[in-house]
Amino acid sequence: MTSWLKLLGLAAVVVIAAQVWTHRVAPTAPAGAAPALSLPTPDGRTVDLSAYRGKVVAVNFWATWCGPCRAEIPELAQVWREHKDGCFELLGVAEESGKPAQIASKAAEYGIPYPVLVDQDGAAGDRYRVTGYPNTFLIDAEGKVAKVFAGAIDREALERALRPLLPATCPRA
Repeated sequence: MTSWLKLLGLAAVVVIAAQVWTHRVAPTAPAGAAPALSLPTPDGRTVDLSAYRGKVVAVNFWATWCGPCRAEIPELAQVWREHKDGCFELLGVAEESGKPAQIASKAAEYGIPYPVLVDQDGAAGDRYRVTGYPNTFLIDAEGKVAKVFAGAIDREALERALRPLLPATCPRA
């Protein structure tokens, strides 16, 4: 009887461990205002999230070596192309991906049309509490995190979340 109880207890521990191991935890950016984000592009120009106040911004944390990141790029690019002249911007933040020249090369190879930023030391990812790639944070026109997508996102899901956030008029559109 005791060995059955031990076996049952061990099985319960294994099941719980497997659930914890396979469970995807969504990043939890601080409630309210989006964390500060001011990063260089691969060519050294600085992009600051605060410059986009009044627009909805998707901040996509990705890595050049990440398969799901590469898979979602065409979907993200399509949404960016459809909304870039409106009140929307998409910023791709490259993490753990080498030197800026390597990131620029991979971004061109993958066909990324939207701005790519370099988070060389991972500090921006830490402020956003990124735990894996890809992760996309949808920031409303007031600068607040409206939605967080853990893992690869498709065009339809991003569009559904984006549409109600788009303002009627856009600064510097």
